[in-house]
Amino acid sequence: MSFANPIMDATLNQINLEEIKREKGDGNWSHALVNLDHVRSTVIHQNPGTVNDNHVHDYDEWWVIMQGEIHWVIEGREEKVIAKPGDFVFVPALTFHHIFPVGDGPSIRLGVSLPGKGHLHERPEKKAEITIA
Repeated sequence: MSFANPIMDATLNQINLEEIKREKGDGNWSHALVNLDHVRSTVIHQNPGTVNDNHVHDYDEWWVIMQGEIHWVIEGREEKVIAKPGDFVFVPALTFHHIFPVGDGPSIRLGVSLPGKGHLHERPEKKAEITIA
């Protein structure tokens, strides 16, 4: 499969993780799977030792771990969240979180959220508003 149209839509209803991995390689990368006005999903491949910045969103965000092990430090929790394949992790809007891939090999997670501003380093005053027509 060629990635001329890499985002799933009405004409691309299926995409394969192994094909994405072959196309993207072994480094750190992300690949948008769905990017619509009401939902976004991205597959994220990170090698151990790669750390995301401590950030917050104005929308809820959740992930399913597909490969490897990832630790989350989530505001308001005393203990870190340790996630392995098959685990789901949820972080509510306006909650700071810090993501740490660990282990001997890469981690892969599927992130699902609203589309939005991305990583924010100051807490927004309110959550994103959703209007369904």
